[in-house]
Amino acid sequence: MENPVLHPYYLLFLLFFLSFVHHSSQQLQPSQSDSFVLIQQLLNYPLLVSNSSSNTNKDFCNIEPTPSLTLVCYEDNITQLHIVGNNGFPPLPQNFSTDAFFASLVNLSSLKVLSLVSLGLWGPLPATIGHLSSLEILNVSSNHFSGAIPEQLSSLMSLQTLVLDHNSFTGQVPGWLSSLSLLAVLSLKNNSFSGSLPNSMTSMENLRILSVSKNNLSGEVPDFHSLTNLQVVDLQDNYFGPHFPNLNNRLLTIILRNNSFQFGIPSELVSYYQLQRLDISMNGFVGPFVPLLLSLPSINYINISLNKFTGMLFENISCNSDLSTVDLSSNLLSGDLPTCLKSSSKSRVVMYASNCLSYGEQKQHPSNFCHNEALAVQPHDEEKHRMPYGKSVLASSIIGGTIGGITIVGLVFLVVGRGHSLRHIVKKPKAKLILENVSTVNTLKLISDARYISQTMKLGASLPAYRAFALEELKEATNNFDDSNLLGNGSHRKIYRGKLRDGNFVAIRSLIVKKKHCQQTITHHIELISKLRHSNLVSALGHCFDCCSDDSSINRIFLIFEFVPNGTLRGYTSGLSGKKMTWKQRIGAAIGVTKGIQFLHTGVVPGVYSNNLKITDVLLDYDLNAKISSYNLPLLADSKGMSFKVGAILSSPGPKQSISTSSTECRENDDGDKDVYDLGVILAEIIVGRPLMSLDEVAVTKDLLQVSIGVDEKARRSIVDPAVGKECSDESLKIMMELCVRCLVDKQSDRPSVEDVQWKLHFAAQVQETWKGDHSHNTQDSDISCSQV
Repeated sequence: MENPVLHPYYLLFLLFFLSFVHHSSQQLQPSQSDSFVLIQQLLNYPLLVSNSSSNTNKDFCNIEPTPSLTLVCYEDNITQLHIVGNNGFPPLPQNFSTDAFFASLVNLSSLKVLSLVSLGLWGPLPATIGHLSSLEILNVSSNHFSGAIPEQLSSLMSLQTLVLDHNSFTGQVPGWLSSLSLLAVLSLKNNSFSGSLPNSMTSMENLRILSVSKNNLSGEVPDFHSLTNLQVVDLQDNYFGPHFPNLNNRLLTIILRNNSFQFGIPSELVSYYQLQRLDISMNGFVGPFVPLLLSLPSINYINISLNKFTGMLFENISCNSDLSTVDLSSNLLSGDLPTCLKSSSKSRVVMYASNCLSYGEQKQHPSNFCHNEALAVQPHDEEKHRMPYGKSVLASSIIGGTIGGITIVGLVFLVVGRGHSLRHIVKKPKAKLILENVSTVNTLKLISDARYISQTMKLGASLPAYRAFALEELKEATNNFDDSNLLGNGSHRKIYRGKLRDGNFVAIRSLIVKKKHCQQTITHHIELISKLRHSNLVSALGHCFDCCSDDSSINRIFLIFEFVPNGTLRGYTSGLSGKKMTWKQRIGAAIGVTKGIQFLHTGVVPGVYSNNLKITDVLLDYDLNAKISSYNLPLLADSKGMSFKVGAILSSPGPKQSISTSSTECRENDDGDKDVYDLGVILAEIIVGRPLMSLDEVAVTKDLLQVSIGVDEKARRSIVDPAVGKECSDESLKIMMELCVRCLVDKQSDRPSVEDVQWKLHFAAQVQETWKGDHSHNTQDSDISCSQV
């Protein structure tokens, strides 16, 4: 049986470490030193206990981390403790007491991360764990813990990650888990939990990873449709069913293998554009298989084997070129295997035996077998009435399946029409895979990446819900719109910096509304703005209407955006402040900009094009993650038909674009190509490290880059910004130059698509990552940028 693979598990798991990962030179408090020595003795782990008579003088905080033991301090307290055994070797002493061991841990009151993996710990998880009130990550996987999860864990209100994998826990999954409001990773796989998942889990808004595979759980899966942050659902090897779970369409991974699911699959699956892995094998699914799943823009793994799926396959069905595994075997499919699955590529595994297909390299049943079996598995009418999804579930009968198939085709054409072509749908880079056995975690790598993920989670990955603000709130946040908080000023709009009551800073944009603008139009555009929420956009948090007292008409609109404090991308690539990004960070920033543009094109309907993007429109957060601060929405167009750019700052000048025309005069594809040209200008400035203030300067730089591509490495390095010239690999530099030139070509049709740009940038980052050249310039910040890429 195939091992379950979850994509962002460890990318989220031990990378939630807080940004204050510092190795203090101060001595630990004596009580903490004593507790640490006692912990080692209890575990029979005398690795760091000095042979000298005094252990209190040992500088534990500066001990070099090893794969089996890592200690992190802040000031004079232990904040992270990672102990990884070898499946219980060395063995614990015969008189070992789990209760005594955890009692000694309680003395480390500042612990934020506790990882005790493969140590052979046994018995119930002691309730004293609830005394570690600062704990954010708890991982006790691959031990022998038994009994129920202690309710005292509910007091750990800062807990973000809980991993209890590969133990012997029993009882039900507790409903109080929903009280842990910050919980993002919940992994309980390979235990003996029973009963159903509690319905209270539907309120876990921050949940990103849910893994409960290999337990004895059963019943219907709670309605997770509203959990928009959820990315991975792994329910493998349980007894869930009979209906397909109600999920959100932003998932990366769905694993339902070996459960008790029946009936059809929801037609909405064809709109899961970020879905990379789908495994619904070894269930009782019936009704038509939807071939469009093979061409989802991010899909790379599909397994529907050992079900009762019906339907015709055709040679001309298209597939995603990134598909690595397709398993259609042991169903009731007929017709011909799609040509895209017949290729003998070593990088793709295709299994389709035990169907009724005419392509017979793998053993097939005769055609009448599938016909008879399909008639036999049609659900009874009463079963159809019990299906909760109505239109969202494909009918399981032959006639219903035909109608459902037509409906799906119509739905896909509708979706494709809304985004202008599947070519422009975001192809997300493949997320990192979850390791099956946590004992193999590279602790050193995780710690080096810790700051980046922690800050990302805290500063934008989980934005608060969009809402309407009260005018009094904004007055309080800006000290009644005092000029000291003014960030930018225009003829009809101003931007203020504000501090909300919860302590968060925001950027507040004030727009004057003329009488001619009707409220219905304003409301429509506000609705569009509310959807512009992405980790690479300065996202809208809400709005406020200031109405006239006489006729209640709207006088001013306030748009509230997240506040991004670190200045513009130009300031870190060609600015004079002395703050210079590394080569890896520059590629990472370019990827972020591309992802933001990709979302503007395809993540909202209608797409947002012709954004006239400049490098000064790209802001950087605390971890130098790029966020586009200004984008083109026709909000409150003036009498000449010109629209205001919606965003969080008034940017400084960039190259004056003589090609800017109204978006209504151009085809959507051309509008997207203009954004690609703007990307090229940004790439040029990133490479050469100096401001490009006119189209003439851009053209000269483009020609210089084009010539340098065909010459030697020394000539290329003479063009790149000297601040990064020694640290970038020549191959990575050459890829970036070639990409930049392609984006800047005069003929729009010859420019690459946004997704092509994104993948080229990822390739440049990958080449740079594997380069063995001079790494003397690498710093902790450059390591962080690698994790970003």
